[in-house]
Amino acid sequence: MQLRFLGQSAFLLSSGDHRVLIDPFIAGNPKSPITVEEALGWNVDAVLISHAHGDHWGNALDFAKAGVPIIGTAEIGHYAEKNGAQNAVAMNIGGTYRAPWGSVTLTPAWHSSSFPDGTYGGMPTGLIIEMDGVRVYHAGDTSLFSDMRLIGDTGLDVALLPVGDHYTMGPEEAARTLDLLRPRVAIPMHYGTFPVLTGDPQVFAREGRERGVDVRVLAPGETTEV
Repeated sequence: MQLRFLGQSAFLLSSGDHRVLIDPFIAGNPKSPITVEEALGWNVDAVLISHAHGDHWGNALDFAKAGVPIIGTAEIGHYAEKNGAQNAVAMNIGGTYRAPWGSVTLTPAWHSSSFPDGTYGGMPTGLIIEMDGVRVYHAGDTSLFSDMRLIGDTGLDVALLPVGDHYTMGPEEAARTLDLLRPRVAIPMHYGTFPVLTGDPQVFAREGRERGVDVRVLAPGETTEV
């Protein structure tokens, strides 16, 4: 699997002929290495949404109107349908959606969730994505919580973790999650996009490597393979 970091919490996951986009904050993202038009040209199989805040919901409706399934909580799915999505998937925490590209399971996250227009977005979530035998945990926006140990029990290949502080956990707290999640590879996200997100990914990298985890700090646009 290839993972391409697109700034903030946006990632493109690719395996074989399949591509899945997570939290597509592109337009308005000062760190985005691509345009919405470029991303639409990828013909992704699905867009996964961790929660409804604008820097995660982002350009989801652009993909929905192009016929791409938008997958998230019931509130996110129904909101997408009311705004033109033809094949949104409305699910909830603990549920798993399966498709030819793989599967996604929604997990808890400790945060909040509302759309840019103020509409309630349901509970925030993390995402466990499986593609071609690789298991990736995208934590969404969250703090450390003890039930991450149960997520780690699934056997994670990759953990994508927010480290920017202020709205989420900072780098030291994010490093502590590695004791619970036990991934082979960890990639920091949700830092440096705006001035308030001061968490240093290099601090996370140092503390993660001290724990024996392969931490990869990606610049927006950079790709890594697992």
